[in-house]
Amino acid sequence: MKTRTLKLSLLGTLLAFALPAQALELNIGYQKSALNLASLKAQGTLEKQLKPLGVEVKWFEFQAGPPLLEAMNAGSVSIGMTGDSPPVFAQAAGADIVYIGQEPAKPESSAILVPANSAIKTLADLKGKRIAFTKGSSAHYLTVAALQHAKLAYTDITPVYLSPSEARAAFERGSVDAWTIWDPYYAAAQKAGGVRVLSTGKGLTGNNTFYLAQRAYAKANPKVIDVVFKALSANDDWLKSDAKKVAATLSGYTGLEAETYEAMLSRNPSYSVSYLQPGVDAQQQKVADAFFSLGLIPKAIKVKDAFWKP
Repeated sequence: MKTRTLKLSLLGTLLAFALPAQALELNIGYQKSALNLASLKAQGTLEKQLKPLGVEVKWFEFQAGPPLLEAMNAGSVSIGMTGDSPPVFAQAAGADIVYIGQEPAKPESSAILVPANSAIKTLADLKGKRIAFTKGSSAHYLTVAALQHAKLAYTDITPVYLSPSEARAAFERGSVDAWTIWDPYYAAAQKAGGVRVLSTGKGLTGNNTFYLAQRAYAKANPKVIDVVFKALSANDDWLKSDAKKVAATLSGYTGLEAETYEAMLSRNPSYSVSYLQPGVDAQQQKVADAFFSLGLIPKAIKVKDAFWKP
């Protein structure tokens, strides 16, 4: 009996050595606004850099941040990039995700748009109007901040919760009075014409961009995250090099028009990535507190509880 047990044990050991080690997956969630990530995807940069570490890279595109973080919480996405509001809603809902890094603030990359011939001239004129935006997105917070600035209550408007593509369709057929949106949808709408910028985020919100991860993935794979961040920061040098050339190259990768990318680059010249910077927790706490005070998230949260340090 002992001999048989020894043989089985030896066989198991040999099989373990014979089977190839399973590759670690890095599932990246990105949006069209994630210029730096989309660029790395098109070039295959991360695949080349992470292959020697036994990491397999997979990409998943989302229209907005909230569904991206839902997929992350479900375990389908390892890391991803969103605006300021999606992680607040996710944390309040109990998602086990963490902030791992950030890009420079870009308040002018989002805007509240109205039809070119609209009678709406000031933020105060939004009273009683129907405003389209994606619930739980950075556009949601820009709308809230704009109303606060105009001394209007959230109940003074009718929010129309739509995805970016649905919101554009509603805006173009006149079903809503205004549309709060971010790049590249903002730039694409400007290029199409017939719109006027009522306000950008300047003076209203920092419009911070965050990189997030499953908490367990971040804890287990800090080296992978470091490779990703270094690749993104190195790629930012290329994004800054020649706006027209970069826009044309990106257009070839993605199919979006080069003029859209030129507008994005002019509004936000830096897409460099860093680990979380001092003071960003206070900015993000302001976003969370605003949503809680309006009853838009179910509980008060301390955003710093979801901050990860490598």
